[in-house]
Amino acid sequence: MAFMINRDKTSLPPATLLNPLPVVMVSCAGKDPEDSARRPNIITVAWTGTVNSEPPMVSISLRRSRHSHGIIAASGEFVINLVGRSLIRSCDYCGVRSGRDEDKFAACRLTPAAAAGLRYAPAIHESPVNVSCRVRSITELGSHDLFLAEIVAVACRSSLIDAAGKICLEKARLAAYCHGEYFQLGEVLGFFGFSVASPAAYARRMKGKSAQKRSK
Repeated sequence: MAFMINRDKTSLPPATLLNPLPVVMVSCAGKDPEDSARRPNIITVAWTGTVNSEPPMVSISLRRSRHSHGIIAASGEFVINLVGRSLIRSCDYCGVRSGRDEDKFAACRLTPAAAAGLRYAPAIHESPVNVSCRVRSITELGSHDLFLAEIVAVACRSSLIDAAGKICLEKARLAAYCHGEYFQLGEVLGFFGFSVASPAAYARRMKGKSAQKRSK
């Protein structure tokens, strides 16, 4: 099979250009609450993602030099906290400041809360969704270590759950990270399976949403 020669694109060196990315705040704490070096901490993470469905599993990648790396490696726990518009300033702050030097919960006026299924790591109360994770393994990749973890519990703000029990994350005004900038998720372009849905099903599911016409 012959392929076209693409003259409209420029070749670049290998780089991490997968975008956009979820932007999350990962919270953690050491086993000894009396140790100031192991106080609850928050780190902003862009290198994160879902890796398995059953059991539900995720990964985060951290540099070994990061303060949270040692905390999570020792405790075996962390919480992924989703970030909405109201948290974006705190999210950025936690990405450029070190927990070695200050209490980022206090600096950002955030509240550490008990995380379901975990013993040490707290959740961020102000986050719309908290995902409790237990570390399964740590793999050295190069610049970063990959923490593979199992999701053991999820807590969602009650106002995001409708009468039928559906989680309505579109109401959380979630943020994404793209090439050094933060964006709020916006226009609804479709839903899973919309490309093969009947016109009636498409109209029903998209009623009141941003997109008016089905993309061809």
